[in-house]
Amino acid sequence: MDADDFRDYILGFIFYKYLSEKMEDHANKILKGDNLTYSDLKKHKEKRLYLKEVKADALDALGYYLEPDELFRELAERGNGEGKAKFILDDLTKILNHIEQSTMGTPSEEEFSNLFEDLDLTSSKLGKSESAKNELIVKIINQLNDIDFDLHNTERDVLGESKQCSP
Repeated sequence: MDADDFRDYILGFIFYKYLSEKMEDHANKILKGDNLTYSDLKKHKEKRLYLKEVKADALDALGYYLEPDELFRELAERGNGEGKAKFILDDLTKILNHIEQSTMGTPSEEEFSNLFEDLDLTSSKLGKSESAKNELIVKIINQLNDIDFDLHNTERDVLGESKQCSP
């Protein structure tokens, strides 16, 4: 894979991570009054009620929506296996599509249209086999997962200070 292609994947994953962290931060603010975090909702008995409220608010405030199990860090954790990466390509494809689909019928729909179209997770540039593609994606996602975007600190250039990711 050449540097331009690799850059497209990295930037797409960075943006997914950014959207994910913004979503979680926003949801946590909404749920703070109920002494809950967004991650808590995965097993909460009133999960559907809370998710409905969070979704409506997120679409209004952020313009998109992600479920708690679609967050970047959740996907990174699912990709980690004992000695071998677990298969996450299908999940990643569904999540990226869901981000775009969540905006349909909202004012942000046009802004999110084809947002991740440059991320062809079936491309042979990622590897010859599905397993090889998955291993590379898991490696990239795990490296990016270690970067703290520090969303509340607008003075810091997180990406400029971060270590470089390599295939």
